Amino acid sequence: MPALTTYNTPIIQDWVDYNGHLRDAFYLLIFSFATDAFMDRIGLASDDRAASGHSLFTLEAHINYLHEVKLGEEVEVRTQIVAHDSKRVQLYHSLYKVGGDTELAASDQMLLHVDLAAGPRSAPFSEQSLEALRVLVEAQHDQPVPAYINRTIGLPAKP
Repeated sequence: MPALTTYNTPIIQDWVDYNGHLRDAFYLLIFSFATDAFMDRIGLASDDRAASGHSLFTLEAHINYLHEVKLGEEVEVRTQIVAHDSKRVQLYHSLYKVGGDTELAASDQMLLHVDLAAGPRSAPFSEQSLEALRVLVEAQHDQPVPAYINRTIGLPAKP
């Protein structure tokens, strides 16, 4: 199975800068909407969150800007589960023109499952969510390792 397509949208005027390019902040907005759609797939849609009091919080997100994205282009986010444990899931969101094969941007994200009523506090995923994660991981077993995961930012040390 290819990476899961979780979101698509046209690039609108309010999202572009003086150069006609997608503004930095709106890459994260698009990836955030993809995370919302991913949550729906693992039993954490808004109704489920309201009933259970559980949600996902983003702990860390890295974005790599790889190619220009311009006004009016139709883009889609493809999501791959990199890893998960009983409380966390690492996602790789990649941005493409709809139907395209050139990665325009990438976001490596670490998300934490939380019980909102308890503080919020970290909490194990439900059995339903763990099973949904297992099914998605199995369906994506043949995906290559994403190029832009587990990276750090920093200048090289001076000699």
